[in-house]
Amino acid sequence: MITIAALVMAALVGGLLIYAATRADTFRVERHVVINRRPADIFPLLEDFHRWVDWSPWEELDPALRRTYGGADRGKGAIYEWEGNNKVGKGHMEIIRIESPTHLTIDLSFIRPFKAENAAAFDLEPQGSGTEVTWAMYGPLPFASKLMSMFVSMDGIIGKDFEKGLARLKTAAERSVATA
Repeated sequence: MITIAALVMAALVGGLLIYAATRADTFRVERHVVINRRPADIFPLLEDFHRWVDWSPWEELDPALRRTYGGADRGKGAIYEWEGNNKVGKGHMEIIRIESPTHLTIDLSFIRPFKAENAAAFDLEPQGSGTEVTWAMYGPLPFASKLMSMFVSMDGIIGKDFEKGLARLKTAAERSVATA
């Protein structure tokens, strides 16, 4: 009886591992918001890592968050490193591509609580009197992540943070232009 149970369990685990191996090798999470400002009014909040404190959804998760800025002051070559509690971890970002004021791409490295190399991008598309801002993160999905994604999706992990960040970006952009 134990042998049959062990064989059934081995078959289930084997099937799970085979199924995980067939899943996509990459992921992409994105969210959108319409901000009642022109792209040129919003873009400074994105290309200057010093301004992320005004809207990033992770800034408030650790009051003792340590930030280091390097490279260019803003735009291509700007670098932001962070280290904090378990909620924010440790990582490194560098802006590697700019098409002002409509696009920027960030090379994103997570060091802790897990290692990962991804990219993030912001696209700003004029829409009537406002701008649709799309925030995306994408990258490879190694086997261990494929296995984990069968139970918890990347969209489920990061999607709500993107929604919160975009809502805060909208508030910051609309407030900063109104008071400028």
